[in-house]
Amino acid sequence: MNNSFDYIIVGAGSAGCVLSNRLSKNHKNSVLLLEAGGPDNNFNIKVPGAYLKLHKSKQDWGFWTEKQKNVNNRKIYLPRGKTLGGSSSTNAMAYVRGNANDYNNWEKQGNTGWAFKDILPYFKKSENHLQINHVSKDFHSDLGELSVTLPTKFKTPYVDGFISACNNIGINKNDDYNGETQYGAGLVHSTIDNGRRHSAAEAFLKPVLNRSNLNTITRCRVSKIIIKNKKAIGVEYFLRGQKMNAFASKEVIISAGAFQSPQILMLSGIGDEKEISKFGIKCVHELNGVGKNLQDHLFYPITSISNKQEGINHYIPTINQLKSTLKYLIQRKGAFCNGPLEGMAFFDINQKSKNVNFQLHFSPICIKEEYGYDAYDINDYPSYDGFTILPTLLHPKSRGEVTLSSSDPLSSPTIQPNFLSHKDDLDQLVKGGEIAFKLLKDTALSKFIKRNGLPYNRNSESLIDHIKKTLETVYHPVGTCKMGNDSLSVVNHKLQVYGISSLRVVDASIMPSIVSGNTNAPVYMIAEKASDMILN
Repeated sequence: MNNSFDYIIVGAGSAGCVLSNRLSKNHKNSVLLLEAGGPDNNFNIKVPGAYLKLHKSKQDWGFWTEKQKNVNNRKIYLPRGKTLGGSSSTNAMAYVRGNANDYNNWEKQGNTGWAFKDILPYFKKSENHLQINHVSKDFHSDLGELSVTLPTKFKTPYVDGFISACNNIGINKNDDYNGETQYGAGLVHSTIDNGRRHSAAEAFLKPVLNRSNLNTITRCRVSKIIIKNKKAIGVEYFLRGQKMNAFASKEVIISAGAFQSPQILMLSGIGDEKEISKFGIKCVHELNGVGKNLQDHLFYPITSISNKQEGINHYIPTINQLKSTLKYLIQRKGAFCNGPLEGMAFFDINQKSKNVNFQLHFSPICIKEEYGYDAYDINDYPSYDGFTILPTLLHPKSRGEVTLSSSDPLSSPTIQPNFLSHKDDLDQLVKGGEIAFKLLKDTALSKFIKRNGLPYNRNSESLIDHIKKTLETVYHPVGTCKMGNDSLSVVNHKLQVYGISSLRVVDASIMPSIVSGNTNAPVYMIAEKASDMILN
């Protein structure tokens, strides 16, 4: 096989799939795409309702944090997609952009060209909104490759109750949180097309796999970037146990995500010299910010058992799963056409302004009525119906880091997020829970409730105890190869790695600060903008 290309892209996740599509569009550019996972041929990837079956599967890296001293010393599970499409093939399919302030703040931090007015065209470039007549064309498009839809095949009555209850307590109804304003409550916008998950692989990669100038290799692990005279000239990788090299005449682009992009940089000798020298790795270029600035959204469940079987849980028993699968396959209808989320609310946690600093996820799924369940195991969910409100911390003040655990490229990195190390993070989560309790008391929602699930007691002390027992990440890790111009910055505003030419990082790791919402849509935008910068 030819081992010389114009561009090498490491990681076929959301960013890597977009980059592969855009860079190979000109047949003169030869592109190599390397993915550690296998093809996305698991049937459960395609079925939105099978989302819970993807965690802890072959399509999941299955990382864990270090013990979190502020969260009952728990190690917290960190799912990451390990297949074509990356986490877009395993996530909850929510399409959320954040808001203008997020990106304007990026620009204020020294990142020219990343203000909202600059990046909005890149959101629109990817998007094929399937209800374009119900959203503003100033903010949306139906000309892109990535299908985005509101629920049309299945919807529980609970979500309408949630939206109405939000409206009743002052969080007004908003049908398009990706439009002019993010503030408000509405149905979730999802990357689903005709009842099938529309991942980055489906939208951007598979339609162009037959291009003769695009080579895609799965099940290969990149061990390091090959650097000569402070220039990235290629990568070393393992394929079926054999060490291989590939060379890039123009650029090497790392799109391995917020945990593994910094890991690959450190394995290549780029990072904090004190850190990487512990593992016998020679420092090629000292860049102290590599792996620092780790941020993630956090949430926890407040659940209710419903008085009607109109949710998702009663589809879990095997016989009901089979019936629903048949309905899905034959009619493309029913609960399996949707992901696990139905509604969203974005608001000011102090309810004093229309600024957005907090989120509620709403799911028509309820959890067990006792602690110790596994949120990532479908068999650990009850068969009775209900719904769950998940108060979600959008702007954590706690910061963590990703470091090496070994010089072995096949080892997982050490992930220390330091969750709840800043007192304000816990305070906000408690306030969010109190707002969720308000919603459950509102008649729009309470009319569906048979009894309250976890947490039973609703005072602050028991809520803090509940938070520490049930807290999970929304698996939105960002920030570990920060874009900017301060001492912790890893890439400049063109996403070029400081001190090493012909090397970029393009994925969620470049976010200087986390956005106000789920992070998949912003990664598509980042890759679209990066593609333009690379080609121009």
